[in-house]
Amino acid sequence: MVSALHVHLVFVTKYRGNVFDDAMLRRCEDIMIEVCDSFEAELREFNGEHDHVHLLIHYPPKVAISKLVNSLKGVSSHYLRKEFPGQVNPALTHGPFWSPSYFAASCAERHYRSSRRISNSSAVPPEVPGQRSGLLCLRQAIPKGGPHSRPA
Repeated sequence: MVSALHVHLVFVTKYRGNVFDDAMLRRCEDIMIEVCDSFEAELREFNGEHDHVHLLIHYPPKVAISKLVNSLKGVSSHYLRKEFPGQVNPALTHGPFWSPSYFAASCAERHYRSSRRISNSSAVPPEVPGQRSGLLCLRQAIPKGGPHSRPA
C-alpha cells in the first residue's frame, strides 16, 4: 500500500516554560525519531524553541494520531526529565512536562515547507505585544466563553 499521510504537530511545554536549549532539543529529536520508528512512522522534520517543538511526521494509515501523540509526549517527557534534571523547572519536575493540548494538522510535505518559508519571511505581520509566539494569535479569535459560546 502506498500512502502519503503527513501530520504537522506542535507540542508546548506546561506553562510555556522556557525549558529547551540546543542540547535538549537535539535529544528530544532523537527520542521522537525512536518513538516514530516504533509506530513505523518517519520524523521528516523537527525544530523548536525554548518552549515548544514542531514535528512533521509521515505515518501509515493504521496509526491513530492520538496514540502517536501520547507516546511522543510520554516517552520524551520521561527521558528528558531523567537526562536533564537540572534544566527542567521544578514546577515541571513532578507535574506534566508538556501542556495537555497540542496542535495537529494534516498536510502535504511540500505545503508544510512552503508555509514555513512564508512564516519566516518579512511579510509576516509583527507579533502581538505580550504574545510569545505567532501561533498564539489564533487564540484571539476564540470568544471568551470558548468556541461554542454565544456573542453577548
